[in-house]
Amino acid sequence: MSAETPVCQLLERQSADYRGWWWVAPPRDAWLEAEEGRAISADLGVLEAWRSRKLEADSPFETASEAPPGAVLFWPKSHALGEWWLLWLCATLPPGTPLQLVGENQGGIKRVLKALAALGLGCRKLDSARRCALYETRVDHVALEPDAAWTQFEAAGVILASHPGVFGHGKLDDGTWLLLETLSARLEAAGDDVAAAGLGEVLDLGCGDGILAAWLARRGSRVTATDINAFAVEATRRTLTANGVSGRVLQGDVYSALDSSGEGGRHFSAIVSNPPFHQERAIDYGPAARLILEAPGQLLPGGQLLLVANAFLPYPDLLARAFGDFEVLADDRRFRVYRAVKR
Repeated sequence: MSAETPVCQLLERQSADYRGWWWVAPPRDAWLEAEEGRAISADLGVLEAWRSRKLEADSPFETASEAPPGAVLFWPKSHALGEWWLLWLCATLPPGTPLQLVGENQGGIKRVLKALAALGLGCRKLDSARRCALYETRVDHVALEPDAAWTQFEAAGVILASHPGVFGHGKLDDGTWLLLETLSARLEAAGDDVAAAGLGEVLDLGCGDGILAAWLARRGSRVTATDINAFAVEATRRTLTANGVSGRVLQGDVYSALDSSGEGGRHFSAIVSNPPFHQERAIDYGPAARLILEAPGQLLPGGQLLLVANAFLPYPDLLARAFGDFEVLADDRRFRVYRAVKR
């Protein structure tokens, strides 16, 4: 089976024996998934694809203790996230373990040289093709721990835990600001009564750093938060703890975490979300479409979906199909806040 992605096509032509190696932050590629090795990824979609084929796969928060003969790190488009993976590998693998780093030139793979030099790790270039490059080093103990990548900042009166690779890393995006202002106005109109505002039992889908979950929990909502990204799940847990509030935080693809826990279906008075529409560099409406179309099945009668999105995104048709009608609560020309109610 031939490799599909440029980075895997570069790896495919190597003479290295990759049996038993870790594939760290890998893309979806049938050639890669046919090789003998273990996937290490924060993306639940990648993990489930590997596990569905009876292949070994773990998140960086649950990795098996057995050390591999080597590892390949697929350099992410976020340089800061790539640096975290380097720190994590140096803290996790025995010194001297071979480590290859591969990525697209457009994705910043050439910056790997400076990142490795800053950690005192040697490096040599193995190959380049398909506008990609492959480098080799060996892991060693370094002065920084992976936890050094975690930071905190404050926004909307909430202390937020932040990590590279989590949406809105280090800042609050304008769309979420607009949604929070809208939620605040609805709570004020209801006399700060979360039940009267329809925000008693809330599901935060695509929770990111946990801003919506923590903001609502501080006002008395009972919150469940989900995200497909393990870093986002961990960030939300840390955010809730930092603000002295509690909530359930689950890793799942849209509603899958609720379905697997046996708690899905007509359970929430509100679903709130600033859903993603990118998968790497490509636009992907799939998760947001499933969020909207399946929302009525997760809401109590009279329950509401409160959604913020870029104004150009084609969500009105989906909302009308799922709920029959909807209203626009806020529109600043860049973002819109939609509300749809289950009748």
